[in-house]
Amino acid sequence: MEKKVAREFRHKVDILIDSDAEKDYLYDVLRMYHQSMDLPVLVGDLKLVINEPSRLPMFEAIRPLIPLKHQVEYDSLTPKRSRKLKEVRLDRTHPEGLGLSVRGGLEFSCGLFISQLVNGGQADNVGLQLGDEIVRINGYSIESCTHGEVINLIRTKKTVSLKVRHVGMIPVKSSSEESLKWQFVDQFVSDAGDGKISLAGLASLGNKEIREKKVFISLVGVKGMGCSISSGPTQKPGIFISNIKPGSVSAEVGLEVGDQIVEVDGVDFTNVEHKEAVRILKSSRSLTLVVLTGAGKELFQTEEERMNDYYRHERERQELMQQKRLALETNKIVKEQLEKERQRKLEITQKTAEEQERFQKEIEQIEVQEQKFKKEWDEDWGERDRGREQPRSLMSTGADIIPHPPPESKKDTTTDDHTQLTADELTEQAVELRKDQGFQKYVEDFDPYSMFTSEQIVGKDVRLLRIKKEGSLDLAVEGGISSPLGKIVVSAIYDGGAADKHGGIVKGDQIMAVNGKILVDATLPEAQTTLAKSWNSGGDWIDLVIAVSPPKDYEDEVTFF
Repeated sequence: MEKKVAREFRHKVDILIDSDAEKDYLYDVLRMYHQSMDLPVLVGDLKLVINEPSRLPMFEAIRPLIPLKHQVEYDSLTPKRSRKLKEVRLDRTHPEGLGLSVRGGLEFSCGLFISQLVNGGQADNVGLQLGDEIVRINGYSIESCTHGEVINLIRTKKTVSLKVRHVGMIPVKSSSEESLKWQFVDQFVSDAGDGKISLAGLASLGNKEIREKKVFISLVGVKGMGCSISSGPTQKPGIFISNIKPGSVSAEVGLEVGDQIVEVDGVDFTNVEHKEAVRILKSSRSLTLVVLTGAGKELFQTEEERMNDYYRHERERQELMQQKRLALETNKIVKEQLEKERQRKLEITQKTAEEQERFQKEIEQIEVQEQKFKKEWDEDWGERDRGREQPRSLMSTGADIIPHPPPESKKDTTTDDHTQLTADELTEQAVELRKDQGFQKYVEDFDPYSMFTSEQIVGKDVRLLRIKKEGSLDLAVEGGISSPLGKIVVSAIYDGGAADKHGGIVKGDQIMAVNGKILVDATLPEAQTTLAKSWNSGGDWIDLVIAVSPPKDYEDEVTFF
């Protein structure tokens, strides 16, 4: 089983990671984790290699290598990419705006991802998350849309319908010349506050608030607007205000350098040419403008502002590089402990061989005792019970304890009834003795109720489940005989695991036995150990006896948009 998991993991690594250096780094951090068992450090190290959405399946491939006791925490620390689409509706005319910002577009060679959310805003209230990828807007796929085209699509209707899937990563790229990078949402620096944030381009999302506003300008009695406009670069098209004359009409209505003009008197300015924009602005003495405040501010920054931005980006880059250096230096410890690792594996191999040998001897002893029991039974009662059904082999009900054969029958024919009663009682005592040992072996048409006392099963719906060993069991338990629950209870069933695929066990069910091992009086560590050994042992199936949890009354969950 372990060899199969390791083989599948290495196959996944070869598919998703091309660099040999990154592969070596990945193996090093996993070896270091198995030495230190420090899960947060492991996840932090993995994120330096799993650094783009296409590599996210590596987290799932690594999960079987994590001890069962750490898997719940591992799930909480690693992002879960959702394959299902979620649809929400937003009101574009809401006074607080949509309440989100996005990054990406065709011009940046990536999809459109939510990078900021306003606390308590529309998007936040309907359940959108940082790192969600927007797949469809108003029913249209945006896979081949530029950022400007997406904004136009959003503005076509008052109610905006979004279909998203959660990825958990955000693209980072400030120009078309830079290579595309990705950050996990818990690493992404965002200053989203309570302001009115609208959709903005990938390059325009720094540490500033971008909002849409409408202004009215009357040019009656004045020479002009008192501002200059410029077209944006290829990676950020549009018409932007490049200069404002102090005391002019534009200054009075609150226009600023870097504002993007997106509409003038109902005419869309997102893809208009510069000459056409000038003509429209001069065609009327009364103008209604819709602008995105500060959307292109970085295009007209002073040298000092550019340097401040450069230093900020450099600090972020240095912090990431420092994290990587620390991780690589820490991994040297692993290489120094390779000999210890080899010795540990050798010890495990030796213990496994000893365990196999002990198990084989026990099986042989059981078979010898079984044959002896049958032989002595035939010698003592074969003639008297001829024509009757021979008692069922004790191997069908137990495998740990073999009772002593019945005493030799007496020659006196007057004691036949007494002798037969003694044989029946002996069989019942043997079965009860095996139950006391906490182990039973399942046979065809096996009744799971027979494993337990009446006090243990009173009022319970007991069922026997056979679960196919495919991948990981992905089942977590809690409780135990020493806990307030007083029993072993399923605390979680994870999507895609063998338990989830079987469908016969749910959260809240009591696990009463595993592969014949009764867990009614077991502690939590004992139950976890039994589950792990049973799953990793030979065979294609694992047998669980469960007591079904009683149904609960609950109201249907309703999602409001």
